[in-house]
Amino acid sequence: MSQQRNGQAAGAPDGAGFPDLPEATVARLPEYLRALHHLAETGFDTVSSEGLAAAAGVNSAKLRKDLSHLGSYGTRGVGYDVALLIAQIEHVLGLTQRRTVALVGVGNLGHALAGYGGFGTRGFRIAALFDADPGRVGEQINGLPVHDIRRLPEVVAAEAISIAVIATPAEAAQQVADQLVAAGVTSILNFAPCVLSVPDGVDVRKVDLAVELQILSFHEHRKSALTTLPSHPANGRVKIRPALNGEALAT
Repeated sequence: MSQQRNGQAAGAPDGAGFPDLPEATVARLPEYLRALHHLAETGFDTVSSEGLAAAAGVNSAKLRKDLSHLGSYGTRGVGYDVALLIAQIEHVLGLTQRRTVALVGVGNLGHALAGYGGFGTRGFRIAALFDADPGRVGEQINGLPVHDIRRLPEVVAAEAISIAVIATPAEAAQQVADQLVAAGVTSILNFAPCVLSVPDGVDVRKVDLAVELQILSFHEHRKSALTTLPSHPANGRVKIRPALNGEALAT
């Protein structure tokens, strides 16, 4: 997932005592929160930095540095108070209130997102669905009606929506983004395979599943290339140079 930022950087103080957080730290906080909720549900009251780091898939030094930005340092010999750390992270992430979200585009991907139950347990509620296809308008998905896109300003205002998800084809995404911004939406999660142009003060997160698969393909290609290398040359070292056909050669 990538981020397109417009306006104040995440690491900049907002003037109201909000912690100065690096963008990478913000990206890891949800992972810590997920791990902490699992620990709480399984009966843990405290957790060491090593235990929490392992549960979140990061190293413990990085975790301690991240949490120090929140003013949370744990207790030597005891670790972190799980309930307190959950409360701290939820406060920083703005999850002390349940946030309403609009979803635009209810094709195959949008339909699946609209029916996903995991949003509710993470502090979000899909409050409105929109589509431009007359055949979709009026359809019920997970108890919600699909609205005509032309009703977007009215519904966004009524539901106090500031976050929206775009799951439309790429050619429609920019127009949808413009409509969302005009209606007062200031944060967008974009599943369309394109780059959106938005004004300052609007944040965009981009999810491109094909790009993620291409990255995994790179790793598969690299692993395949490495398995063709000699296991132990005479001097104990392998020098890699590119060949004309693009495959790695050992010399």
